[in-house]
Amino acid sequence: MNRILIFITVFFLNFFMLNAEVVNKVEINGNKRVSDETIKVYGNIKKVGSEYSKADLDQILKDLYSTNFFENIDIQIINNILKINLKEYPIINELVVIGEPSKKFSEEIRKIISSKEKGSFIESNLNNDMRLIKELYASLGYNFSEVDAKIRKIDKDNIDLVFSIERGKVTRISKISFTGDKKIKDKRLRDIIASQEDKFWKIISKNTKFSESLINLDKRLLINYYKSIGFYDVEVTSASAEIQKTANINLTYTINAGQRYIINKISTKVDKVFDKEIFFPLNDEYKKITGGYYSPFKVKKILDEIDEIIEKNNLQFVEHQVQETIENNTISLTFNIKEGEKILVERINILGNNVTNETVIRGELELDEGDPFTELGLDKTIANLKSRKLFKTVEKEVEDGSSKDLKVINIRVEEQPTGEISAGAGIGTNGGSFAFNVKENNWLGEGKKVGLEFELSEESIKGELSYVDPNYDLLGNAITYKLANITNDRPNQGYENSLFIASIGTGFEQYKDIFTNIGVTLSHDDLRTDSSASNSLKKQKGEFSEISAEYGLTFDQRNRSFMPTDGFLTRFSQSIPIYADKPFIGNTFLTSNYHSFNENFVGAAKFYLDTIHGLNDEDVRISKRRSLSSNRLRGFEKGKVGPIDGEDHVGGNYAVALNLEANLPNLLPDNTNADVGLFLDFANVWGVDYDSTIDDSNKLRTSTGVAMNWISPVGPMSFVLATNLSKASTDVTQTFNFQLGTSF
Repeated sequence: MNRILIFITVFFLNFFMLNAEVVNKVEINGNKRVSDETIKVYGNIKKVGSEYSKADLDQILKDLYSTNFFENIDIQIINNILKINLKEYPIINELVVIGEPSKKFSEEIRKIISSKEKGSFIESNLNNDMRLIKELYASLGYNFSEVDAKIRKIDKDNIDLVFSIERGKVTRISKISFTGDKKIKDKRLRDIIASQEDKFWKIISKNTKFSESLINLDKRLLINYYKSIGFYDVEVTSASAEIQKTANINLTYTINAGQRYIINKISTKVDKVFDKEIFFPLNDEYKKITGGYYSPFKVKKILDEIDEIIEKNNLQFVEHQVQETIENNTISLTFNIKEGEKILVERINILGNNVTNETVIRGELELDEGDPFTELGLDKTIANLKSRKLFKTVEKEVEDGSSKDLKVINIRVEEQPTGEISAGAGIGTNGGSFAFNVKENNWLGEGKKVGLEFELSEESIKGELSYVDPNYDLLGNAITYKLANITNDRPNQGYENSLFIASIGTGFEQYKDIFTNIGVTLSHDDLRTDSSASNSLKKQKGEFSEISAEYGLTFDQRNRSFMPTDGFLTRFSQSIPIYADKPFIGNTFLTSNYHSFNENFVGAAKFYLDTIHGLNDEDVRISKRRSLSSNRLRGFEKGKVGPIDGEDHVGGNYAVALNLEANLPNLLPDNTNADVGLFLDFANVWGVDYDSTIDDSNKLRTSTGVAMNWISPVGPMSFVLATNLSKASTDVTQTFNFQLGTSF
């Protein structure tokens, strides 16, 4: 036995001696711009006197090649000397972009390609660089761009690299069509997708340009919409683009909606290590959605409830998932809650954020260093980052940490332009208007939003500057600052006024689906009258200042915020004076309820109440009095309902409206690009506090009719054909109303 052990020991000693050599000296040759010491650091070369095996030499070779400094590397050990012979890549002395007039796009090209000025010239990277440039132009709508690369040799160690670019024409979307078993009207589908048909009024819209990224976004939006209303196995099987002679595109989406599924059963399967009773409150949520159409939003809501229970009971290392079982046209949901591996987060690396500050990204993390690692927490982190809309892509990678119970998370983002510019114009029976908006959603890379709005109509001019920090001090609360100036000129009523407003407010989710808003507003109102104004208005002329506090509560149970088909939204807000020349208290309450009768038939009931009362026997100023918009009371002229002072409608202390609405499915063919709906409105505007001799006009107004939205050749148009069922004798009715306008 001893002889065997001696033999094995001698064998392994001889083996390692034959495969490892002691290095007494290091010689580096061929390097001109990279110093010997830098090479030793990048190659992780051990100090003189150390042993080197073949594996060590292979690792040095790999490390040095990874620097992209060297075109060729030869490493040998000769007579205990480590010899490293190098051939450096040529240097890109100057990188030139020809044919791109925009400095912004030229800088973007330099950013995305791997070839860099003053960096190594690696010829094998050129094809990939040209591909990246073409993809950039394709994302901007230039789908037929030409890119060529030329090399100007200065000497054997230096070159100039020139990219020559021809953008070509922008490829625009001439027409968008939907085919297949789509079950949803084309007009609603066009409202869902991001792509838009090219029209002359959409002169600055980027979504009329054809790009692969936009098509992929459209597919995701369509699939998410169909699934949200119960079409679980929907397929957008293709998106074909037909090139016309004008080089524009006819875009066609083929959709197979499939069956619409109902949730027939929901259960919870809890790991035996947990107390099942703490998850019993989920049964109340199950009852609410069982029997209704399947929606991933409903599933997410239950998963959020599970997370809340886990956090409330301080449970660690918990994983949960949902199992969906299909049978005929029903889906059974099983929520599996189990104990996960006991793994901690060692480190989180943020990569790719060249503009956005790292604190902005870390502020959205659901996991932190030292927290228990869960796939759920990581998925929520990725979802949070995507919802900020600051990044084109957000990707995750999980690596093993320094020990088996630790994980390293790499989050890589690809940034995208975050500025927005839009404009809108309209003309109708109530006059014309023009609006312009500029917004930056990632100001100075801090994730803050800065916006400038301008609106002009026949009777008013409005300008507003806003600044929003959506995650103030990393607390998860939004804080908003606003400055606004509004000028109203109404010569037919003999007055004009200028209103300056400065406000600060914050908003946050107080409880689940309950949101709180708190703010303070400073305003200054200057009311001027002429000889044609009523005596009551003349008494109110002058300058008035006030500071008021506002708060509001919102309970949002809609299935989604955009184009809801089910659920309700309820909101209450109040304004209270802190200091005011003419103090008042204002209250607003509104609620909107939605119900889907089928995929194309959605009904809505909306209630609105707005009140204002003067305090300390003060009258409410003309600019503060309440009225109703044309959307809340159709069949009447805007601002021509309620109390009258002389010949002028002055609004009331109270305004209330109830609107019942329903769209009419399949009334008009899809190719008309029109939606038709019915409405029934009940409303009232009443109350005059400043003159007891004026009739307060407390009378119920009702109207009914048909509303149509049509995408016409000259722009989006809306029509309202209404008849009033009851009114006051002083009201001004309006049987027909139309509006032509769009954003572009």
